[in-house]
Amino acid sequence: MFELRFLKKGEDKQMSYRSFRSLCQVSALACLALVPMGCKKPPAVTLACQANPPAIFPGDAVTATATAGSVDTNKKNNVIYDWSGTGVTGSGASATVNTAALTPGSYTVKATVKEGKKGKEGLKPGQSADCTASYTVKEYEPPTLACAASPVTIKPGETSMVTATGLSPQNRPLTYTYSAAAGSISGSGATATFSSAGAPTGSVGISCNVADDKGHTAAASTSVTILAPYVAPVPHTQTLSAISFAGDSKRPERVDNEAKAQLDAVALSLQQQPDAKVVLVGNATADEKAMPKHHKKHAKMVDVAAQRAVNVKEYLVTEKGIDPARVSVATSAADGKIVTPYLVPAGADFAADVTGTSPVDESAVKPEVRKPLNERHHHKHAAKKMSM
Repeated sequence: MFELRFLKKGEDKQMSYRSFRSLCQVSALACLALVPMGCKKPPAVTLACQANPPAIFPGDAVTATATAGSVDTNKKNNVIYDWSGTGVTGSGASATVNTAALTPGSYTVKATVKEGKKGKEGLKPGQSADCTASYTVKEYEPPTLACAASPVTIKPGETSMVTATGLSPQNRPLTYTYSAAAGSISGSGATATFSSAGAPTGSVGISCNVADDKGHTAAASTSVTILAPYVAPVPHTQTLSAISFAGDSKRPERVDNEAKAQLDAVALSLQQQPDAKVVLVGNATADEKAMPKHHKKHAKMVDVAAQRAVNVKEYLVTEKGIDPARVSVATSAADGKIVTPYLVPAGADFAADVTGTSPVDESAVKPEVRKPLNERHHHKHAAKKMSM
């Protein structure tokens, strides 16, 4: 309660000062009394930041979020956010980071929040806050590579397919290249063709290489074996069983039954190898070479070795049906009452395989007619009776 008083003249100035002083004291006491009732200073704004994911490869997306605390909920209060950092864009409580151009390393995103009346945000103490969040840009992992050839064994002039299997952990685009120690290889994708043309026989190393668009590389190798060309074995003359003429002393050039059995085997060999030939080499003993055929007047020398060979040929041609062009006759200086057949396969060189033989002149040595011995004696006995 205020006391009403009427002042005298001269007292008005002094009383006005006192009244003003009392009013101030009352106002101060009123404020002190109201402090417990809600006149506290509002808390300062807080801000927390986070980058997600915290580690990425260049080009991967990063999202940054800012969470503000102690923000005045008054409708007239305005809240604004601001972002900064390499590749960061955003105007609200979240922002995105473009990492495509970033090199591997650590990076920071900064956010700022301000509140207050529109146009006056952050002017008063406690109306602004900031925070930072970090993330890491990782180095791209290099690719891996496997390399294989199919087939792994080829003939000269043939080709082999080379397959390279590259893998990038981050699915980066890959480029393939190839090289070969010999021959040639062509291809730039995941497959290439190796050509053995011009390469020596044996193992040829092949290198496969892959690179991603970030310069990371990997290498692998394989090999292809080039076989030596097949060379057919050189055929050679084969010596067959010798045919003996020692069983018939009276007809030492005659092909007897035992000889016929052996010659049948020779004919069979010729039939089984239609492109083969046979050379019949006749031999004689030293006594036979010096002895005339008949110890009579007008006796003539006979080449027993040649006669034996010619008689054997006659049997093969007339009795076994062998083409005479496939049968040659010759003699050698070796001692013996035999004829040795030599089977000469196609491509074989008889003269190189068997030396010391001489061909028989078949125009001078004619085959003998095979007659049984008893037939000759019968004719002689009949002629003797007629002469008596």
